[in-house]
Amino acid sequence: MGHQMHSFETAPALAEALADRVAAALSAALSARGEATLAVSGGSTPKAFFEALSTRDIEWPKIKVTLVDERFVPEDNPRSNHLLVKTHLLKNAAAMAQFVPLYRPEATIEEAAITASGIIPGMTGPFDVVILGMGTDGHTASFFPGGDHLAAALDLSLPRRVMTMEAPGAGEARLTLSFSALQDAGLLIVHIEGAEKKSVLDKAISGTDAAEMPIRAVLERAATTPEIYWAP
Repeated sequence: MGHQMHSFETAPALAEALADRVAAALSAALSARGEATLAVSGGSTPKAFFEALSTRDIEWPKIKVTLVDERFVPEDNPRSNHLLVKTHLLKNAAAMAQFVPLYRPEATIEEAAITASGIIPGMTGPFDVVILGMGTDGHTASFFPGGDHLAAALDLSLPRRVMTMEAPGAGEARLTLSFSALQDAGLLIVHIEGAEKKSVLDKAISGTDAAEMPIRAVLERAATTPEIYWAP
């Protein structure tokens, strides 16, 4: 099972180092292609990283930012990942980035997924940078244990797309990028903090089924070797 571990003494040190790493990867993509793509995750863990990245001096107007997954709620909802990213990342220098939301105000979440699949930047080729998180249940993106479309979400033979997911542990219905759209990113990061998540990750590494701990799919089957960033 391939991965690289980067451990930091403090969460602020991790945030600064990860911001530097991501900014360098985006700059390299800009130099190569004149544009870059970044997919980020929600939750409380990435807030300090977002704040640090927002100050990095790169060509933000040429960078498209989207979400790995999102709740089916409008951006003014307190549980919206879009709101989290708007608050903590799309500011300072990064206010000039092009944000492409997963949430679409369609009548159904299924229609929203189809609409989003047509406009999200990572549907035609690999993202330059993907930042994943992980829950204490071993989920990443909206790949939840017991999710109604989990097997299809993790199936690498299926096309890159935005999918719907409902699961007992998910709360609201979710929109999520498929694993096929995430696993070949130029830089693939799993960002976790705290002793509890480290023990969950260790358990996943040591060998539970991917249906029980979906983070295992990332650790075992991603084309790009995932890099784990962790602080206590």
